[in-house]
Amino acid sequence: MPAKSAFSAVDLAHKTCLAAEEQGYTLELMNALAEHPTLFRDMLQVQLGYAEVKILEYLINCDADPFVPEGLQVEEHTKGGQFKWNSTEVEPFLSELQRDGKISGGHDLRKELAGKSVLNANVLDYLLVHKHLIPEEWKDKAVFFWGTIYRYSDGNLYVRYLCWSGGRWHWSCRWLGRGWDDDYPAALRASI
Repeated sequence: MPAKSAFSAVDLAHKTCLAAEEQGYTLELMNALAEHPTLFRDMLQVQLGYAEVKILEYLINCDADPFVPEGLQVEEHTKGGQFKWNSTEVEPFLSELQRDGKISGGHDLRKELAGKSVLNANVLDYLLVHKHLIPEEWKDKAVFFWGTIYRYSDGNLYVRYLCWSGGRWHWSCRWLGRGWDDDYPAALRASI
C-alpha cells in the first residue's frame, strides 16, 4: 500500500496555482500549460537536471497600442521603440515641486515631464506580467507611467501607476486634478 500523501491532489493543485501566480502566471498561461503537455515534459527535464533554462532578454514594445481599461480612452501615448528592460536604466523622477513636503498638481507635473523620457503604460503592463522584474524599492511608492495619458468619459485625465498593496503588485490610475507628493515618482529612462 503506497504511503498516504500529506496533500490531496486538490490541495497540491491549489498550492501550485498560488506559486505560479506569484511568479507572474496568468490564467491564460496556466491554461496553455494544461493544453500543451510537452511544456510540462520540458519543465521536468529542467527539474531533473537534464536541461537548462536560458533567460531571454526582456524586450518591451513601447510602440504598441497600450491596454485601455474599461471606461477610459487613450488621450496621449508617447511611443518609445523597443525597450530592453534593465532596472538600472529606469530612474524614479521627482519634480522639485514634489520634494521636501511639497505637492505638485498633476497638470503641472504633466507639463514639466513633457519632453522627458517618460515610460508608457506598456512598460507597466509588461512588469505586471513579469513581476519578478519589478525593483524591490518600488514597494513603498506608486510609480507612474506618464507616457500614456487616459481620458475618462467625464472628460478628466488620468495616468496609470504600479503599486504594491495587499501583498501583491497591481495597477490603478490617478486623476490629474489631484496632487503628487514624493511617494509618486514618474518612471523615466535613465540618462546614458
